[in-house]
Amino acid sequence: MGSLIGKTLFITGASRGIGLAVALKAAAEGANIVIAAKTAQPHAKLPGTIYTAAQQIEEAGGKALPLQVDIREESQLVAAAQQAADTFGGIDILINNASAIFLSGTLETPMKRFDLMNQVNVRGTFLVSQICLPYLLKAENPHILNFSPPLNLNPRWFKNHTAYTMAKYAMSMTVLGLAAEFADQGVAVNALWPKTVIQTAALAMLGGMVDPKNCRTPQIMADAACAILCRNSREATGNFYIDEEVLCEEGVSDFSPYAVTAGEQLFQDLFID
Repeated sequence: MGSLIGKTLFITGASRGIGLAVALKAAAEGANIVIAAKTAQPHAKLPGTIYTAAQQIEEAGGKALPLQVDIREESQLVAAAQQAADTFGGIDILINNASAIFLSGTLETPMKRFDLMNQVNVRGTFLVSQICLPYLLKAENPHILNFSPPLNLNPRWFKNHTAYTMAKYAMSMTVLGLAAEFADQGVAVNALWPKTVIQTAALAMLGGMVDPKNCRTPQIMADAACAILCRNSREATGNFYIDEEVLCEEGVSDFSPYAVTAGEQLFQDLFID
């Protein structure tokens, strides 16, 4: 198993939620964190900015580079990747965490929402990967990790939110393609998805569809992600990991500390049969 000491992680959407949890976990292990996110000023409904995240990361023991980036804007991403490499000497790991969600039926999905999900989840993931790959190809143990689900073609996962499923599955298809394309060059490309719903600000934006007490904290995704990122990039690629399964492989048997409310039944996440 490798180490994250001195590694540089470029994390999209790392100002809050799972992205920030991964950043803090990696920072505690001695990593440099590039916070590539949009929120530079406090948001009316969402917690955290790139600057509050940077402060937390440095308090956790890592080095932080907060960069205001909209992953839909190619020029911003090119500049951010270059600044990250100039600041830390390269990029070792890319985490495609930024995502847009809108759970609705076809007739209730405004094209504005459809376009946003495809611009962020699909185009954004592909574009950030494309821009970071030249730096990753120079790294010793390079990883791309997408927070996207296993490709489960059970119609139940399309029935109630076809547009969202299409956009998230495209992120997962990127994993399949890039893993195969860059396997010989040693770049690991994997996906990670939670077994249960995770309590984040995004959950609050869904209007009470899931009670937070039936969720786990983002820490389980952070612990699983960092375990994956320490694996040999030439031996662990093209996988669709589930957080609990990864941690079982790491010897974890008690998952109760990850529960938001001890003893409550957990709500299974989407795309997990």
